Amino acid sequence: MATSPSRPGTAAVIVAAGQGLRAGQPVPKQFAMWRGKPVVRHSAEALAGAGIAPIVVAIPAGADAIAAAALDGITGIQLVTGGETRQQSVRKALEALDGTAPELVLIHDAARPILPQSVIDRLVAALAAHPGAIPVLPVVDSLTQAEGELMGAPARREELRRVQTPQAFRYPEILTAHRGWSGAAEAGDDAQVARAAGLAIALVEGDEALHKLTFASDFAAARPPVRIGIGYDVHRLVPGEELWLCGVKIDHDKGLAGHSDADVAIHALVDAILGAIGAGDIGSHFPPSDPQWKGASSDRFLTHAVGLAAGAGYRIGNVDLTLICEAPKIGPHREAMRARLAALLGTGIDAVSVKATTTEKLGFAGRGEGIAAQAVATLLGG
Repeated sequence: MATSPSRPGTAAVIVAAGQGLRAGQPVPKQFAMWRGKPVVRHSAEALAGAGIAPIVVAIPAGADAIAAAALDGITGIQLVTGGETRQQSVRKALEALDGTAPELVLIHDAARPILPQSVIDRLVAALAAHPGAIPVLPVVDSLTQAEGELMGAPARREELRRVQTPQAFRYPEILTAHRGWSGAAEAGDDAQVARAAGLAIALVEGDEALHKLTFASDFAAARPPVRIGIGYDVHRLVPGEELWLCGVKIDHDKGLAGHSDADVAIHALVDAILGAIGAGDIGSHFPPSDPQWKGASSDRFLTHAVGLAAGAGYRIGNVDLTLICEAPKIGPHREAMRARLAALLGTGIDAVSVKATTTEKLGFAGRGEGIAAQAVATLLGG
């Protein structure tokens, strides 16, 4: 991903060194998938697209591989291992910029994936007159102080603002401020560090789009609750091959020809699941030109597709599969097929439908030259 040279002298820090446990994701939330990309990648692309470089990303210890994969292809990325606190992580990232000595730096939380260009513009403009600037939003709800479980004195919302990131600073001043931070208390953000060092911080208009991902519901809200995909596949029937359908070996005088075990039913189902999450087709994940898949069990393809769906935040709702052939008869094997597919899909057998039909002797299936399969998969988010 190329960057524009429109902001020379402006660098960025992305704080992505936390664990994000409250978000309920299988990995720290900054590396979890959100709207088709790892969370941290969204803001990194926005900063790079605004012509900002370098971009130093503070990550947890041992997260180099997952972070590199999440940010692959973005120009100007540099990874540093963060500290025990947010302030320590930011300082380590700022120290990493010391050799390049940028004039300005934007410090952003990875958990705020939507970063409007207009906010960046307002922050940078404010630094012409102030050493620091932060985006804020008004408080619209009534506020009160809490006295245990009882309402206490009211708070004046007119005097309060909601603070967002990125927060922008002249680089030498914010580096000095972090170096001088006493560490007696945890800093909630970089503006607190800057203000403690005597820097004046300008307020600029923020954006509701800069919402911070914190809880599992924030991830669920980003996904449609239901996704549907369809799949279709055909394989030739030939003598001398085993016949595998829905992961079950069927005794028959012919088998299906293909690079793997040619389980036409599973292949159609894999395409349906991949289609539901927009992840291409079976051939893009398991190319027939790759010798490692010669004779491979199609079970592996299906569990791979289910894993990709889970990584995107979806589980199997139900699947509906239709086999199109004159022979063999599917009825005697139907329940074994349903049970095998349910095990591979990680769902109950009641969520798996296997049907069969003929083409009334018409076409390749009617002539017994091959078997076709159609599949529909419903995926549920959350």
